[in-house]
Amino acid sequence: MIETVVQVELPVDETLRIRRMRLQPEDGGNGRRISVVTGIHGDELEGQYVCYKLSDYIQKNMGCLRGTVDIYPALNPFGIDSITRGIPAFDLDMNRIFPGSAEGDMNEYLAAQIVRGVAGSDLVLDIHASNIFLTEVPQIRINELHADRLLPWAKEANVDFIWIHGASTVLESTFAHSLNTADTPTLVVEMGVGMRITQSYGDQLFAGIVHLMKRLGVWDGEDFDVRTPVVSADNDDVCFLNASASGIFLKSVNHGASLRAGDLIGRIVNPLTGEVIDEIKSPADGWLFTIREYPVVSEGSLLGRILYGKKDSV
Repeated sequence: MIETVVQVELPVDETLRIRRMRLQPEDGGNGRRISVVTGIHGDELEGQYVCYKLSDYIQKNMGCLRGTVDIYPALNPFGIDSITRGIPAFDLDMNRIFPGSAEGDMNEYLAAQIVRGVAGSDLVLDIHASNIFLTEVPQIRINELHADRLLPWAKEANVDFIWIHGASTVLESTFAHSLNTADTPTLVVEMGVGMRITQSYGDQLFAGIVHLMKRLGVWDGEDFDVRTPVVSADNDDVCFLNASASGIFLKSVNHGASLRAGDLIGRIVNPLTGEVIDEIKSPADGWLFTIREYPVVSEGSLLGRILYGKKDSV
């Protein structure tokens, strides 16, 4: 059933609606609920494929559904329509206004009603992509304030990497942080690249979501095997590679590569002079989980991230 979570009237006889697909047994199910949310940033489209595949799969196997699955494909529909990261016309990052306010302006009101609709879920997956500049392996990012509660679920989500980061980096106005502090466990998924859909990553996360549904008692059908992720709980384990100069970055390896110290990751070149300005090499043994996709770089641009020593899975 398609439901309108919130709507507001706009000028010129237009209406902004944020909708969800609610899937549940005819009798209402067992009270368990999982919510899959994406589209907070309009230029992050990887979650669109996941929502499509999950909705299609469940509707073809409704007899296996025991609880409720809520699918929110577009929290920022104007951003998706205009391929804009934030909310168009407001120059506003939607993921900086949660939990919102029912008494606030239009955007704060929308945020408050979205939180109200999602709150109380047994588990929420907040799906993001990278921006247009970087490609990421499928990963879940957890702040250490909520790691004890979220890590067991994250390990079952079929991602390659779980990055537990320090509380000092938490933005309290994000969707996930607002829900986690309100006792609704929420996992933040990052994968792929902006403005594109990587179907293999979507298939991987889809399998993880079905597995989580099974663990939650929402699903009684087919289960999928999930991979064991690499887990990092220390920012000192992560090396950030930055450009030493402006130019064109030509990568030599893809994200997900296992590296040895000294391995070539890419070159920064000058197309006018034909010279190689810099060679980017791995400073140590590790695992490349982020790589620059957009080739134009300026001094200081992020080129990649390496997890030192590719830790044993936890």
